[in-house]
Amino acid sequence: MKLQIRILAYSILFFTYSFSTSYLLALGEKLKDHRFITLGCGFLLINLIFSFLVLKWKPLLNIVYSAIIAFLALYVALKFGDLHLFPKYDAHGIKTALMANAVLSILFWEAAYQIRSRKKLK
Repeated sequence: MKLQIRILAYSILFFTYSFSTSYLLALGEKLKDHRFITLGCGFLLINLIFSFLVLKWKPLLNIVYSAIIAFLALYVALKFGDLHLFPKYDAHGIKTALMANAVLSILFWEAAYQIRSRKKLK
């Protein structure tokens, strides 16, 4: 896959993550569910759509990578938000965690893509 196409796909993924977070949190409140379960499942669904439409790997590989990346990015983003890096602008670390989740998922997808493409070459 060309670099320009990957950049476009990652940009769309970033904005999808950014805009869907508030809707997923609202859905979690309506369902009276723990917000991290709703966020994790929502991000898993976004990753599944991304992997099946853009990457087009084998179905089992798409599902496994989507689940690992969704939950790993959410976990690391929550830990990143606990650092309180910007207390003046983001007192509770919520915005920091949300942006970190979007950026981390893209970094993890690129790492998965690079690993997969290098293994294909061998």
